Amino acid sequence: MSHSILLPRTMEIGRDACQKLPEILASLGVKKPLIITDEMMVKLGYVDNVQTILKKVNITADVFSDTVPEPTESSIEAGVSQVKAQDYDGLIALGGGSPIDSAKAISILGKFGGVIRDYKFPRQVDETGLPIIAIPTTAGTGSEVTRFTIITDEANNEKLLCVGMGFMPIAAIIDYSLTMSVPPRTTADTGIDAMTHAIEAYISPKRNAYSDQQALAALRLIGPNIQTAYHNGKDEIAREAMMLGSTLAGIAFCNSSVALVHGMSRPIGAFFHVPHGLSNAMLLPTITEFGISSAPDRYADCARALGISDHSESDDQANASLVKYLKSLNKELQVPTLAEFGVQKADFDALIDTMCEQAFASGSPNNNPRIPSLEEMIQLYTLLWDGHSTADVSPS
Repeated sequence: MSHSILLPRTMEIGRDACQKLPEILASLGVKKPLIITDEMMVKLGYVDNVQTILKKVNITADVFSDTVPEPTESSIEAGVSQVKAQDYDGLIALGGGSPIDSAKAISILGKFGGVIRDYKFPRQVDETGLPIIAIPTTAGTGSEVTRFTIITDEANNEKLLCVGMGFMPIAAIIDYSLTMSVPPRTTADTGIDAMTHAIEAYISPKRNAYSDQQALAALRLIGPNIQTAYHNGKDEIAREAMMLGSTLAGIAFCNSSVALVHGMSRPIGAFFHVPHGLSNAMLLPTITEFGISSAPDRYADCARALGISDHSESDDQANASLVKYLKSLNKELQVPTLAEFGVQKADFDALIDTMCEQAFASGSPNNNPRIPSLEEMIQLYTLLWDGHSTADVSPS
């Protein structure tokens, strides 16, 4: 059985890779790009740096900086309007996953019109929008190398997963020096997001020999370096490893899939505005423990790749170490429970059924080795509330 592998046409990887942006634009024939970013990138001077690089080759790039964390349809409307009104021939997506996801949606909506729900999965969006050059500034989402974007439909409080070759950036610039100033909270959330991508790609039934190797390579980079990057953001070796690990994890899940963690995570973000990486981190230990019985060898491989178990240990020992590690990692990286995040119990209880409905509708839970029943998903969400619930998620 063969598998289709999708990647950006060009990837420039390493410190100061941003300096190659003019060459990449020239190779793509892009002469009038629009920079899609957020206000923090403007304040930190990253946008100025990109514009300075472009001015050396006489390219003046306009800026759309009104993207928001966890992008919504309304947050990208002005960007779509700007693209429709101007004759831009490419988009430079600069920032974390949110500006890159926003640029993907703006690329398609700006060229083909409609509303984001028109492009919701299971539709495959293979139309060619404006070419995107993605420059990530966090080590986590992997959005620079994926054919996915997630935009919230505010009217329905639903995160819409959109899939297809049309959302794959044509080029990605992986420059870890852009992550050196990322604060510890964002480092933790994006780092666990990348770890989740790699684990879920590896345990997914949609996996293949190619995605497996990317996932394991990502875990070998992330495992020994995530705590270091969190505690000492100036450690270049750790930052470089996390950046490359994030990209490899993105390649892995783009060519495999995500699974139950992501399926349950999206409604939490939509209803309670929990950042995507953080809601993944909240879920990962419990969902891993839930799924191990259905793929013990795959999870054990993940434990060994992370460096928390070796080949002398049995799969059962490796998996016990994996669950213990994920729980202790959340404590060390100060991942809150939903209760600690500030979500009200009454609001949470009132929405559990709707969150389950949206999670199942996304399709991601069906990629889990162990697919939960509705009752089991309710139990898993309940466990998430304060981390001390006694809901039974033992192997059925």
